[in-house]
Amino acid sequence: MWDYTPLSVDKELLRRPHNIPLLNNFYICDIAGFNKSCLADVYLLYFPMEDTPIFRPSSSTKVVEDMDEFQELLQTIPREVSGDGWGLYYYNNFWCPERVLKSTIFFQRNFKAKDSDIILASIPKSGTTWLKSLSFSIINRKKCTIPESPLLITNPHDLVRSMEYGLFLNSENPDLEAFSCPRIFSTHLPYHALPQSILNAKCRIIYICRNPLDQFISLRHFLLENSGEDQQKALPIDEAFELFCKGLYPFGPVWDHAEGYWNASLNDVQKVVFLKYEDLKIDATSHVKMLAESLGFPFSPEEVENGVVEEIVKLCSLENLKNMEVNKNGVVVKSPTVKFKAGSYFRKGEVGDWKNFLNNSMAERYKKIMEEKLGKSGLAFELL
Repeated sequence: MWDYTPLSVDKELLRRPHNIPLLNNFYICDIAGFNKSCLADVYLLYFPMEDTPIFRPSSSTKVVEDMDEFQELLQTIPREVSGDGWGLYYYNNFWCPERVLKSTIFFQRNFKAKDSDIILASIPKSGTTWLKSLSFSIINRKKCTIPESPLLITNPHDLVRSMEYGLFLNSENPDLEAFSCPRIFSTHLPYHALPQSILNAKCRIIYICRNPLDQFISLRHFLLENSGEDQQKALPIDEAFELFCKGLYPFGPVWDHAEGYWNASLNDVQKVVFLKYEDLKIDATSHVKMLAESLGFPFSPEEVENGVVEEIVKLCSLENLKNMEVNKNGVVVKSPTVKFKAGSYFRKGEVGDWKNFLNNSMAERYKKIMEEKLGKSGLAFELL
């Protein structure tokens, strides 16, 4: 069995080479002194966004300075404040967080999908971190073994970059051609709001959803822990729940978000894969095998026999990731003004944690709402 003890790395020892290809979100770098476990001389590591070319606007696209058009848009669409104090705009038939509305528009307008791309989609706090960790490890398992995994020293959200919360938050049209294929990205956008290039391409979309009640509680803890100057005071939980029942949730309503990807998965099973967080919790090994097939990186019989699947499951478990030093301290930097505490991505991850905060009548009410909204779609959540 592998030893998952995180390695301590002094980033002053890093020597970043220039004019070399990117491997997904990484530079191939020599790391002096990083040989405590007889690791290879070459290691894959993500460097901060301000040091990388992917955040430079394409020379073929004019950078928007004053965004007159954007300001006009703000005057014409509804704005509300979520129960956790964050501004939301009702744009393109979903509640878009105020701080990423502009980057969402850039993403929709300028992203050019490739058939080999992999898009990890989710609504916030539905298993995004776990899906990123698993997908990254599956795709890159031949390039770096588990003892060499970048997950040991890098937060999963720095390994698989978000479109609206990362790449397009820092540039109107980032140069993504430097990424090696398959490129892997994440987004919280609803299916109908994805860039047309993604919908038209043959790229794979992996969607994960979760019990909305657990999701509601998880996001509330996350946002309260990362409160900022642009955030109003959070409402008491019962008042916040009222807004949640009305569909006021980042990138929501929740029912529309889930149903959109659900229907897409039924219409094109080769393109869209629909996962449930609870199913992964019950049988992670089987679902990781299925995930690998869906990503186009199936495990060989030898890998299965040698326990590679179980090793990846263990590496990416919440218990393992939350105890790594990189995920205990520091921040995940989305932009100079959008930063989240690294540890806030790793709380409990338990199924049914909502019972510690919401009563049964609230749960029954939300269950009826979901049943009414999802109707005959065939999609159902075991809320209670």
